[in-house]
Amino acid sequence: MTTVSRSRKMSNWKRSSNARTALLYLLPSIILFSVFVFYPMFRTIYLSFYLTDQAGEAAIFVGLENYAYLLESVAFRNSIKATFLFVLYTVPTGIIIALILALLANEKLRGIGFFRTIYASTMGVSVAASSVVWLFLFHPSVGMFNKLLSIFNLPQIEWLLDPTWALFSVSLSTIWLNTGFSFLIILGGLQNIDEHLYESARIDGASYWYRLKRITIPMLSPTLFFIITISLINAFQTFGQIDILTKGGPSQSTNLIVYSIYREAFINYQFGTASAQAVFLFICILIVTILQFKLGEKKVHYQ
Repeated sequence: MTTVSRSRKMSNWKRSSNARTALLYLLPSIILFSVFVFYPMFRTIYLSFYLTDQAGEAAIFVGLENYAYLLESVAFRNSIKATFLFVLYTVPTGIIIALILALLANEKLRGIGFFRTIYASTMGVSVAASSVVWLFLFHPSVGMFNKLLSIFNLPQIEWLLDPTWALFSVSLSTIWLNTGFSFLIILGGLQNIDEHLYESARIDGASYWYRLKRITIPMLSPTLFFIITISLINAFQTFGQIDILTKGGPSQSTNLIVYSIYREAFINYQFGTASAQAVFLFICILIVTILQFKLGEKKVHYQ
């Protein structure tokens, strides 16, 4: 019996060899994710059930009271509204602009490489640097936009100081900033489409719009699906340009959820409610991503 038992143990040890090797390769990633992702995530969930002191340590257990407070808070509801409006303004517009630019840059024209570089150049600009530039462009007296309006005798606009225009202005700078990344990804997808498909369509006399509708968009759908998902997640997590351009104002019209979390935690020192907002944001992004995979992936055409 002892010999049989030892034989079984040796057999199990050999069969698990691949699993142990895989675990060994994954170990550095597991350690990094545990320290920088999983621990902060579980710590945030834990703190969302507590009132905290100024050092951020849990002091009094309050259960779901932080969540109840947020649901009753007018400021938090405004923050949710501003966040969803910001996503609605930036994601579809940014992807459509990037798609049009990529279609133009994919044409075999002389000197098109120069325009590809120009279109992708926003990737090389940091959020801080671009926000400072846009700060000057939006300036009410010396900014370029009001100079253009004055040429046509149109009324001047307080781009970042008027609640009606502030979210639109921040969205405009965000679209410009994100277009370079979306453009490059979509251009890469366009250049991977088999040229034989277009040649066959041309022989059959298909027009440009027919080829765009029946070949380009279906073959590009996996790339578009990827860029839509990434853009949605990034839009929900926008912070840098809000902090530099408006700081959540005026009248909280640009107080997106991520900026609201920052203010609650590092200005008001209310880490409990800030953690509850972070959990709420996580759930929002999770639901949007699941819906994107459930609804959007059905229209993706894989080769």
